[in-house]
Amino acid sequence: MVRTFLATLLVLLAISVDASAAVGATHVERPPGVIDRTPRVAVICAFEPELSTLLKNVTSKRGYRVNGVEFTTGKLRGKPVVLFLSGISMTNAAMNTQLVLDRFNVTHIVFSGIAGGVNPALNVGDVVVAERWAQYLEILAAREVSPGSFAPPGWMDDVKLPNFGMMHPRPVGVRSKGREKEEKKLWFAADAKLLAMARALGDVKLADCDEKKVCLTSKPRLVVGGNGVSGQAFVDNAAFREYTFKTFDASVLDMETAATAMVAYANGVPYIAFRSLSDLAGGGKGENEIETFFKLAADNSANVLMAFLSAWK
Repeated sequence: MVRTFLATLLVLLAISVDASAAVGATHVERPPGVIDRTPRVAVICAFEPELSTLLKNVTSKRGYRVNGVEFTTGKLRGKPVVLFLSGISMTNAAMNTQLVLDRFNVTHIVFSGIAGGVNPALNVGDVVVAERWAQYLEILAAREVSPGSFAPPGWMDDVKLPNFGMMHPRPVGVRSKGREKEEKKLWFAADAKLLAMARALGDVKLADCDEKKVCLTSKPRLVVGGNGVSGQAFVDNAAFREYTFKTFDASVLDMETAATAMVAYANGVPYIAFRSLSDLAGGGKGENEIETFFKLAADNSANVLMAFLSAWK
């Protein structure tokens, strides 16, 4: 009798767990192992305002929690997806990109969110789809050899780019699927087919005023191409912005994409990133613009991503 009761109780508990996960709002912690074998596009955002617009448009939601990270599966613009927050920072982005690859059947990776504008030709609200990403803070902190002059040691032969004070950018060592040895890489390219799809989007409606009717000075636009860079710092410095633009020919700067790009490369998974400018990384005339325009920028990025998924054949 006791065994029958316990068996019935365990069945009811299992049904309860599955039912709560299916709601989508409740995320149940999952043990190790592959959670879901449906081929899906992983949609990654760094923080909640970037994800909220996307989640509102997801159908057939089902929620999971792994290591405290909440994953939502379902369909977005008719495409099977798994959405989640990586968290802000390079470490969070790398760690949780690998987590989604380990626990779900991910065919492609798409990042959506905000960024700081580096290219002076771009404005707040613009959405940039960069061709490749690098880590601008993968550096040598060089010795000061004379007042204001910094130089790498003679044996360090991978320091090729101009420095910013003591900071000398370097490529990063990476091991990847299908390669026996580590290789040094600076740039991690977005998938060529996904970029071609982004270029074919045409006009996507982008907001130029927020909910409070605070408006941008120029109409936002979608820009496909150019470079993006990522690092552990929030940049609000005009001199460093200029250096980043000149050194890397970068359009945008953020704190996650290059880390996700490196993990995607290591695993042999195609990726692309949509980044909308919330601020000018210290290049604006007044205070940093992010508090005013981060929601508008996040929504613009999300809307381009959804248009991209809609057009994906």
